[in-house]
Amino acid sequence: MYETSYQRPASIDEAVAMLSASEGEGKLMSGGMTLIPTMKARLAMPSTLIDLRHIDALKGISFENGRLTIGGGTTHAEIHASDTVRQHAPTFAHLAGLIGDPAVRHMGTVGGAVANHDPAADYPAALLALGGTIHTNTREIAADDFFTGMFETALEENEIVTGVSFTPPQAAGWEKFRNPASRYAMAGVFVAKRSDGSVGVGVTGAGSSGVFRWADAENALSASFEPSAIDPLSISADAMMGDMHGSSGYRANLVKVVTRRAVKNAQG
Repeated sequence: MYETSYQRPASIDEAVAMLSASEGEGKLMSGGMTLIPTMKARLAMPSTLIDLRHIDALKGISFENGRLTIGGGTTHAEIHASDTVRQHAPTFAHLAGLIGDPAVRHMGTVGGAVANHDPAADYPAALLALGGTIHTNTREIAADDFFTGMFETALEENEIVTGVSFTPPQAAGWEKFRNPASRYAMAGVFVAKRSDGSVGVGVTGAGSSGVFRWADAENALSASFEPSAIDPLSISADAMMGDMHGSSGYRANLVKVVTRRAVKNAQG
């Protein structure tokens, strides 16, 4: 056993103060879907556990001035069930409803998932494809600049994800090929035809550095938003993950197959 101090701040400023006082030994917990199992395995032993789940300012969903904004403390289940999200970004709501299982969806949050940047997380792919923005307690960061590597982001010390926002797309599709045991994506692709007519393609579960945009697919789909536009393309296996569940070459091919399906979903 080891000693951990549990803290439950009521505001973002209070959470930042607690994190600063921990001198780098504290950990933020939003849903705890990754942190708690990691602590159980003794892979993380924070001196202070700062629970963000009771901060009202981190919760809520709104649509204003053409942008959909979701608080960082909003759970996957709340996003999936939200009439506002379903009206303006139904594919994003659909994505949230496919994360994990009911227990995970009712505890896990969008802010926690984004800040953790698990290489198989779903939201990062969507936010990249949508040209989304990550909001923190100090600034706004474009999704393209936020995800910097596997389990790595542009977050600085004592910075907290307070929400995400994006302009709803003209059309969007999401397809995820799941590992049959863990249900995590071996390849997940979010395709978005943005309001300006450009196309974003975000890929998760396959890249060795985490989520990424597939530029060749974006160019092809911007010219012709059809599944067949993907057929002539190929993606290098060099930047793909390889493990006991699938080689890098297998994942490279899987990305192409799943992207084609995502485009078909966007049309349907």
